[in-house]
Amino acid sequence: MIPPVLEKVLILQDRDAKRLALEGQIRAVPRDIAAVEQKIATERAAIESAKDELKGLETKKKLLETEIGSAEEKLAKYRTQQSQVRKNDEYQALGHEIETMTNTISTLEEQELQVMYAIDEAKKKFQAAEAALKANIAGHEGRIKTLKEREVNLVAEHKAVEAEVAAARSPLSESELKTYDRIVTKGLPVCVPIRGAKCGGCHLKVSSEVESAARGKSTDGKLPVCDQCGRLVYWES
Repeated sequence: MIPPVLEKVLILQDRDAKRLALEGQIRAVPRDIAAVEQKIATERAAIESAKDELKGLETKKKLLETEIGSAEEKLAKYRTQQSQVRKNDEYQALGHEIETMTNTISTLEEQELQVMYAIDEAKKKFQAAEAALKANIAGHEGRIKTLKEREVNLVAEHKAVEAEVAAARSPLSESELKTYDRIVTKGLPVCVPIRGAKCGGCHLKVSSEVESAARGKSTDGKLPVCDQCGRLVYWES
């Protein structure tokens, strides 16, 4: 049979365990939110990267258009000059320039077509990726909302458990609480059963004196304590 005082300690221990578990969950919420926010940042960076790729292709297309326009102006100038010259060598030289510029324009126009095709493909990929990434972001934002709601509920539950802890401490004497608080600094559990002559906390064999005290045969009135780990112990029949 568990002594009444240790029954009170076990109740306090149970309440403290709940309190500590809630505190751990509350501390985890900001970390979980930060992790989700990092996922959102990654998704948004992916959208911006795809957008920048598309912008880069559009910029390249504009540069090619400018080069083609400049080349066409030169071609027109050479043709005008060719129509005005009288010397054969000058005519041939301008003809060579006209041929070179015509080839240049042809090459630039081919490059422009390739870029336009790349832009069309990039737009399709961007639109598909953007839709998927935005859906992911919406899911992440929903997760953050849930986490924040969870935090509010955990804080409220923690407040209630703190009141339960306070209520569980009140039946214990000052010396009993001092013993409990000293042991709990090493971590829970504070009070454990003896099974097979071994402490339920450290799992080491207890002395015959401790076992006898846990069986309620001690006459000094002290709480039975494991002589290995210092936890309070009770006999589990």
